[in-house]
Amino acid sequence: MGPEWVAILALVALFVVGTVLPINMGALAYVAAWLVGMYALNLDEKEILAGVSGDLILTLIGVTYLFAIAKNNGTVDLIVSSAVRAVGGRVAFIPWVMFAVTALLTAIGAVSPAACAIIGPIALGFAGKYGISPLMMGMMVVHGAQAGGFSPISIYGAITNSVMEEAGLPSSEVTIFLASLVVNTAMAAILFVLLGGRNLFSARIDADEDVRGDLRRGGNPVSARGMGASTPLGTGTGTGSGTTQTAQPTQTTTATGARVDQILTLVAFVGVAAIALVFDKNIGFVSITAAVILAMLSPNEHKDAVRQVAWPTVLLVAGVSTYATILTTAGSPEFVGGWAAGLGAAAIGALVLCYVGGVVSAFASSTALLPVIIPISLPLIAEHGISAGLFVAALAVASTIVDVSPFSTNGALMLANKPDTIEEQTFYKQILTYSVIVVLVGPLLVWAALVLPGW
Repeated sequence: MGPEWVAILALVALFVVGTVLPINMGALAYVAAWLVGMYALNLDEKEILAGVSGDLILTLIGVTYLFAIAKNNGTVDLIVSSAVRAVGGRVAFIPWVMFAVTALLTAIGAVSPAACAIIGPIALGFAGKYGISPLMMGMMVVHGAQAGGFSPISIYGAITNSVMEEAGLPSSEVTIFLASLVVNTAMAAILFVLLGGRNLFSARIDADEDVRGDLRRGGNPVSARGMGASTPLGTGTGTGSGTTQTAQPTQTTTATGARVDQILTLVAFVGVAAIALVFDKNIGFVSITAAVILAMLSPNEHKDAVRQVAWPTVLLVAGVSTYATILTTAGSPEFVGGWAAGLGAAAIGALVLCYVGGVVSAFASSTALLPVIIPISLPLIAEHGISAGLFVAALAVASTIVDVSPFSTNGALMLANKPDTIEEQTFYKQILTYSVIVVLVGPLLVWAALVLPGW
């Protein structure tokens, strides 16, 4: 058996074990990288560890640290309440507010499950209180997280763009971001229409009173619950130990109703995005610098924020990126890409890879899958003239729209925070049915919309 087969079988094994057992897939990937690297590729341990991307790890730590501070000082609650007030309490717009706020959170660097964990219970609380379909509300939160999930300064975006750069592919940051934004917005619109959204336009709520009440009931318990018990697969993509609730000290309030520290946090978000994009500075260094400055301004309030960094995600990405290097060294991407290209048409090979990404990600971690699935596509891009940006965008979207699955972290979070107006088994069947439809149809539609036009 050649090393490419050994690496592929080990990859399958780590995904199976990581799906069945509550073990962080990054830890499994490190074990697989060590064993395959040492005994199938004759690499020494320094060569194996050379596959870790320090840039990517710093980005994960920096952006999640900054986001933890934003949660601690109530900036996230401020964003949500302001968004609801902005629509004048119109019930029909509330699902879109939740979609937009979740998209904003992931776009500025929040881990997708963390954003869903924060907004999901608030959204589902609104659903139960005002007769909105829980399935529609929950899935709009998940699609919102994915809509913003590939911005150039997001976690998914950083992973995808880093992998493309390392593979020598042309930069396609905007293409990938817009593809995910458009596809997930379209899916949210379809859900809104089919699940009764049009019937909500006549309903109104007291924006100030209801937002305050729902934030008290939904916002803080979400942070306390975190990602631990709600995640059945042990993929470790949550905030892990981020369970400490820090008392917020009394601070000066501006004329807009926001505290000074919240205004400074919003300025920090804008500054990080501007410096990283306009001046082309490393997003990891910029975001961790902003987080440290905010922590220095309120040291007692944010002394536990570093515990809320997505350390399980850091382990996940570090381990999987290390194993992705092992796969490349073994020649597995070329092997799979050559097989897909040999199916008779490169377009069919591209479709197969989109389905591979979608099916695997429905049961496992999208964060773990992206560094693996993109290198596999290289032979099709290099040998058959497929547009690199559109093909990677198709793979990225196909591998993340399926996170609505109740077996994935985001879908499981929605199930765990169901409103009292619906039985858990009923809600589970609704989410499962929708996720099956997405898995069966989603990759095909994404492939038809993105890959075929760029042929």
